[in-house]
Amino acid sequence: MPKPPIEPKIYHIVNVDKLASIIHDGRLWSDAVMNQRPGQGTTIGMNSIKQRRLTLPVHCHPGTHVGDYVPFYFCSRSIMLYVIHCANHPELAYRGGQGPIIHLEADLNRVVKWAKSKERLWSFSLSNAAERCAEFRCDLKELDEVNWTAVSATKWSGAGVSSAIREGKQAEFLLYRSFPWKFVERIGVQTKTMAQKVVELLKDVEHKPAVEIHADWYY
Repeated sequence: MPKPPIEPKIYHIVNVDKLASIIHDGRLWSDAVMNQRPGQGTTIGMNSIKQRRLTLPVHCHPGTHVGDYVPFYFCSRSIMLYVIHCANHPELAYRGGQGPIIHLEADLNRVVKWAKSKERLWSFSLSNAAERCAEFRCDLKELDEVNWTAVSATKWSGAGVSSAIREGKQAEFLLYRSFPWKFVERIGVQTKTMAQKVVELLKDVEHKPAVEIHADWYY
């Protein structure tokens, strides 16, 4: 199995209409926190899954649950983005397609170094953290247990594709309670129009991540 990248990147997808509130707060909040706050912007996840994540334990940090953490994937062009693109899942309320969706990219090593200095809980899963069989780790030395072949796969279902690819591609990095905006290093968008919109939102912001068009991050 391939070794992890020397500088792994992590990705969170969000509707662009949430970006202003993220910038204002200076952080992304976990679902557990967001449930206690007035909603701002469009929710793109499935409510049933979000509710389940609030009850599923993160075994390496007893007493905490998946929904207590802000989730990131280890890749862009996630399976969840494909579900959003298809817009036909019965449990998906959002039907706006992937055009308004932006990728927030951060550096895993930098985030973990900060988390350790602040004694902030963090973890990563080897598959979809919303599944009861998910395994969790909290030591970067165990990153090689992530299926990096699956993470980088562009074909993750269909004839001849192992179910392990679909499962491994959904591995997640989790940071407890909130994720500081200052660690977002790059924002990936699908179109020039969306890039211009994001640049405008960042106009008066002190921390300005790079804004780049990455059509290959989309379906």
